[in-house]
Order: sequence, then C-alpha cells, then structure tokens
Amino acid sequence: MIHSMTAFARAEQAGANGTLSWELRSVNHRYLEPHLRLPEAFRDLEGAVREALRNGLSRGKVECTLRFSEDTAGKPLQVDLERAAQLVAAAESVANLIKQPAALNPLEVLGWPGVLVADAADPQALNQSALALFTQALSELKNGREREGAELAKLLGERLDSILEQVVALRELVPQMLAGQRQKILDRCAEMQAELDPQRLEQELVILAQKSDVAEELDRLSTHVSEVRRVLKSGGAAGRRLDFLMQELNREANTLGSKAFDTRSTQAAVNLKVLIEQMREQVQNIE
Repeated sequence: MIHSMTAFARAEQAGANGTLSWELRSVNHRYLEPHLRLPEAFRDLEGAVREALRNGLSRGKVECTLRFSEDTAGKPLQVDLERAAQLVAAAESVANLIKQPAALNPLEVLGWPGVLVADAADPQALNQSALALFTQALSELKNGREREGAELAKLLGERLDSILEQVVALRELVPQMLAGQRQKILDRCAEMQAELDPQRLEQELVILAQKSDVAEELDRLSTHVSEVRRVLKSGGAAGRRLDFLMQELNREANTLGSKAFDTRSTQAAVNLKVLIEQMREQVQNIE
C-alpha cells in the first residue's frame, strides 16, 4: 500500500484542567520536515513529538499545532505581587522621563504576562495527556495518507492501462505505416517518371525501416509499466522510485516522438507524454 503525503488530522480532548487539541497538516516534500507550534508550557514535548514523526512518517512537510484552552472556572485568581511591583517600578522610572505621563492603569498591570496567575495544573500530567493525544492525531493522519494513497494508486493504474493501450496500438500500426511510407515513395517516383534502381530502392527502404524501428522503445515502455505496477503493489516509501520511473517513461516517449514518420505515430507519442505527465504530477504526492 502506498501513502500520499497530503492529509489533515485533528484530535481534541477535554480534561479537568482544560481542553487540548492537535491539528496536523502534511503536504509533499523531498524529506521529512516537521514544523511544530507549541505553547510555551509544552516546549518539553518537542523532542518526543519529533521522534514520533520520524518513526511514523518517511517524507512530507508536516505542520503540528497544539492548543490548550485552560479551564479557569471556579479557580481563585492569584497575583504575583513581586512581579507586579517590579513592573510598577519600571513604569515609574520611565514616567520620570516624560513631562506629563499618563496614570498607570492597574488593569494594564494585571494584563502583563506573569502578573495574574491561576492555580497551576500538574505540568507532567498535562504533557503526558498532550503526547497521548498527539499519538492519536498522528494515527489519524497516517490513515488519511493511506486512504489518499489508495486513490492515487487507482488513478496511476488507469493511466498505466492507457499507456499499454497506446503501446499495443502503435505496435500494430508500425508495419502499416512502413508499408504506407514505401507506397508514397513509389507513387512519388512514378509521378516524376523516374527510373528506379530496384536494389537502391530496397536499400533506402531498409534504412528508413531501421531509423523508424521503435520496437525497442515499445518494449521498454511495457517493461517500465510493469515495474511501476510492481512498486505500487509493494507499497512503502515508493515516491522516489516512482519519480525515477516517470523519467524513464518520458525518455522513451521522447524517443518515439523523434522517430515518428507518420501522423499516427506522432499523435501516439503526444498521447503518451500527456499520460506520463499526468502520472508524474500524482507521483509528486506519494511518500
């Protein structure tokens, strides 16, 4: 089973001290690149969160946001008088530099970080709850990446079927196109009323057939399609391998285009390149 790198997960838990919530967003990236947004009181979780991400994911830019809404209902307010006194003293020092300073508002003092405090919850218990909730959110994120990966595999399988249809059709058309090219040469010479050396004509037609031989490219396209199917079935971190195979498929399609000598072969090469480009865009999202 392959996994997409694009997904979203959210987990929330209400407790005695408040409500914890995690939001995880992941998008495609060459490597695993975590971006953490944690409240100051939960900074100790950073190492454990990064370790969990390394163990659970291989690639992707992952944004992890933790929010904590503390429940202060029924809890008495406490003022850190020492910090408040320091703040007032600092404000008075600055006021002495001003000719007509405004009066200091007590509510502004209370609003300063660290002045007004509530009963502190057990930080260790909160960290454990937050980490357990992160594990739940990460599991949901991985499930989302797996579901989207299944959809991507289905889309890629449809494109692979279309590529094989183009290969089979072109393989059947090549003899007809060569015969048509031979007849065009003969008709042109007849119009010019030119006498042809049968041996030289055959040599030129052989050279044309050799230059227009695309059997090897068609065989390689079929082989690459089989390899893509195998990688999709094997699953795991297959994104880089699939990206390489898209390059190889595109290389063969370009060669077919350069050897085209008929509008039908030209159109087949264009169709192949369109299908491969559609696959390449989807592969960029695979882990």
